[in-house]
This record gives sequence, structure tokens and C-alpha cells, in this order.
Amino acid sequence: MIPPDYHMHTPLCRHASGEPIEYAAHAVKVGLREIGFSDHSPMFRNDFDDWRMDQADLDLYVSKVQEARRAFPQLTIRLALEVDYLPGHEEWIKELANRHPWDYFIGSVHYISDSFAIDNPYQISLWRQGSPKEIWATYFDRLTMAAESGLFEIIGHADLCKKFSIRPEGDCTPLYRRFLEAAKRNDVAIELNTAGLRKECREIYPSREFLQLAAEIGVPITFGSDAHAASEPGMDFEAATALAKSCGYRESRTFCGRKYSSIPF
Repeated sequence: MIPPDYHMHTPLCRHASGEPIEYAAHAVKVGLREIGFSDHSPMFRNDFDDWRMDQADLDLYVSKVQEARRAFPQLTIRLALEVDYLPGHEEWIKELANRHPWDYFIGSVHYISDSFAIDNPYQISLWRQGSPKEIWATYFDRLTMAAESGLFEIIGHADLCKKFSIRPEGDCTPLYRRFLEAAKRNDVAIELNTAGLRKECREIYPSREFLQLAAEIGVPITFGSDAHAASEPGMDFEAATALAKSCGYRESRTFCGRKYSSIPF
């Protein structure tokens, strides 16, 4: 059974193509039984960056997901958001949570400061100016805070800091372990995100080493293609499920109304 694809975007984030109804059609075509839209949520101010929906688009986003539900009643379609975790802005996330009947929130760390998004190719020079060790440490500090916040059901692409294959020297296990132990304590899942295979790192997020440690600690998982085009739902799920099984996983989480159950894959 193909696990649900819980990480998909829409054109409202300004860097994706294809309407939700098209994503749903492709999901049915490739044999998915459940999907979830989790577009980049609005920020507390609309000019924060240019790769997410504006606050005024939130109701439109929900209506587009509802349209896809009506068009494909045979497909379970969840309503969610990918929400950036920024320390000090927890109240904004709580406000978003009250806007609509969401099924889950994916908490992601893109920013290690208000001006440095580590996955932004236009800011790669900041990687060159800084220390990979310090950047990775700051990233995992924020990721751990996100896991401890109680605001999210899933943590997205948990080793996103490897995107450009700029890695620190030495063993990163202590960074992984601190985050994963926080996720376990707070009953938060991590996702196997196949978009990493399409980036410079050419590797699923997270790495095998990371995922093996997650399995040992007992952190649950979900799956996501991080689709930004209608042809991408379910992309590379065969590789992702094989990786998960090789690390000892046999179940993934599914969400409805921010409550979870576990299903085999």
C-alpha cells in the first residue's frame, strides 16, 4: 500500500504550478489513496519573503482544496499547512491554527535568522561566508525548538541543511539525537521527503544515518513528495518506502483533525 503523500504545494506560494485538482488527478493516477495539501503558510507580515501565500489568500487556498475533494471523492484529501518555525512567533502560528479545520501542521525550519533562509539558492553566498558547523548547529537548535513547541504534528525535511551538500566536518549524530529525542518526547513525526533526490544533495530528507537513529529512538514517520508541480505527487515513494523499511519502519502516521492513527505501508 502506498503511504499518504502529505507534502504538496499550490501556485498560491508563488513558486509552484498546477491547481490542487490537477495534483489530485495525478495522485489517483499513480495509486495514492490519501494526500494532503500543505502549502507554505502566510507569515505575520506579507513582505517577509516572496515564496508563500499572502494572508488574504488563506481562504482561497482552503476553497481550492475543498474543490479537489469534491472532484475526487474516492481520494482522501487532507487540509494542512507547512508553517515556518521562527522563535518568538509562536502566537502567530496559534492564530493560524484557529483559522480553519486543519488536519495537521508541518513545522519546518528554513530560516536560521530573519534574513537567512538556508535553502534559498539566492543566499548561498551566506553559506560561503559562514561556518557550516555553526549553521548546522543553529538549524538543529531551531528544529529542536519546533519539535518542543507543541505546534506541529510533523517536522518537515529534518536535515534540509544538507540541500546544497555543504556539510560540516565531524560527526553530526549529537545534533540529530537531541532533535529526535525532543520529537519522541513530544510525539511529533518526521517526514521522509523525497524532494532531496531532486536537489544538489541527491538524497532523501533525512539521510539513512539520521533515519536509523530515528527508528532506534522510536520517532514516527510520514511521507511527502514536497510536490511543486502536478506531476510530482507520490514521486520517488518506492525509494522512500524502501529506505523506511530498511531502517525498521512498517507504519506511517495519518492525520485527521490534528489527531493521528498509524497505517501499514
